[in-house]
Amino acid sequence: MNTTEQWIQEAWNAGISKVISTSRRIGAAFPHGSQDGRFQLMSPHYWTAGFWPGLLWLAYRDQQADELRQLAESCEEQLDEVLHGYERLDHDMGFMWTLTSIANWQMTGNEQSKRRALMVASHLAGRFNLQGSFIRAWNHPERVGWAIIDCMMNLPLLHWASKQSGDPRFKHIAVAHAKMALKHFIREDGSAYHVVCFDPETGERTGALGGQGYAEDSAWSRGAAWAIHGSILSYQHTGDPAFLEAAERAAHYFLTHLPADKVPYWDFRLPSFEGAPRDSSAAAIAASGLLNLAATCQGERASFYREQACAILQSLSCNYVADDSEEAILVAGTGNLPGNQNINKPLIYGDYFYMEALSKLRGQSSFWEPEPQSF
Repeated sequence: MNTTEQWIQEAWNAGISKVISTSRRIGAAFPHGSQDGRFQLMSPHYWTAGFWPGLLWLAYRDQQADELRQLAESCEEQLDEVLHGYERLDHDMGFMWTLTSIANWQMTGNEQSKRRALMVASHLAGRFNLQGSFIRAWNHPERVGWAIIDCMMNLPLLHWASKQSGDPRFKHIAVAHAKMALKHFIREDGSAYHVVCFDPETGERTGALGGQGYAEDSAWSRGAAWAIHGSILSYQHTGDPAFLEAAERAAHYFLTHLPADKVPYWDFRLPSFEGAPRDSSAAAIAASGLLNLAATCQGERASFYREQACAILQSLSCNYVADDSEEAILVAGTGNLPGNQNINKPLIYGDYFYMEALSKLRGQSSFWEPEPQSF
């Protein structure tokens, strides 16, 4: 085993050990951010509800421990309340059910999980606004015309549904939303808006908002990571080179604006970085997306993206991994700084994407991808 393989295996083993130990307290619940060493549990309606069961499925794939599978399945069953409640469903359905129902179906062939995911895909497709070609974000009455960059990660659910149902409508919606994002979200320099607003009646773009970034024209680092990861997934599902070009442009922006230790501050365009918190979750999301880029490119480009992903992950494993007093794997996430939520705290989605990226380095595919990829 060479040095690279050794740190990957050590980082993976440490993460799996933490997931198993944390599961003894968390059980089948929905952690979000960590306070004073313990994850705070959220309602199953919250957008991060899929990441803990997603971690459990990653661990189960490695350990084949029935107790991990049972916890993940229990989380999925609890999400039925959300699915059948309907009114509180929003754009984040892909985050929630890709890592629960699709993961379960991929791992076990569970037909009930497949039905759940198809039902969810139908609901997500129902949020598509033909005028403007966007999937609506959130349910607030004043946000009928809002779309967000995060939603690029929800599109694989629609591609999956088209393949499983034989109905191309789902993928047509996914492609239309992704093309809209390339036009209106991802700037020429590769940075990304968080929120873009449309007139829901005409589809006219009416403006953009800072969202969780510093300002409308700044560059929220987690949004930049969503742009990388979501764009390359759209390329993997469609083969459209426009999505590959967008992913590479977003990756170039992200990588050329990283600080020395490869873990970004919460926004790349802050007036000053002095005292600004990092966002380890943005680093983990981007690293996982970069590995998908490495799998789809050739030659020196593939090697470059893999090397950059490894550099980010190695920095996370050396400098941002929590000690045994903390339930989470990674420290120093920034959830929502403008909203004063989980600043410089561990975040469950940071943990998930960190472990997802490590699993790719160990030869596994992710639950978002159209088919197993080779890294």
